[in-house]
Amino acid sequence: MGRILAIDYGRRRCGLAVTDELRLVGSPLETVETSGLLDFIKRYIARNKVDIIIIGEPTTLRGEPSESARYIEGFIPRLRAILPEGMEIARYDERFTSTLAHRAMIDGGLGRMARRDKALVDRTAATIILNDYLQSIYNK
Repeated sequence: MGRILAIDYGRRRCGLAVTDELRLVGSPLETVETSGLLDFIKRYIARNKVDIIIIGEPTTLRGEPSESARYIEGFIPRLRAILPEGMEIARYDERFTSTLAHRAMIDGGLGRMARRDKALVDRTAATIILNDYLQSIYNK
């Protein structure tokens, strides 16, 4: 069984999280510049068995695609082009993940300066997306 990789896609930076080999829990992996994301993913999946890639789906409170959803629409075909045949790409609701990431950082005792680290927020948001996705598939 391969890992699940999650992406909190942003115009400048993308947070990444990944499960353990048993797919029990997601953990922060890395934050990469969006311009280097495809190269990072290509290198990562060459060294690690990954079966599924989850991409955070930005939506409004009404459940409609948000303004930033159009960037993901353009990214997915480029991602699919570098992936092995048949690798699954799924999208998962990412509403409130940045807010939850900040709350988790506060609850974890991180100081104000550490919470300003946008790369850390992005990785944490990707981890929340991934763990929420895991809960949704295991709690069916």
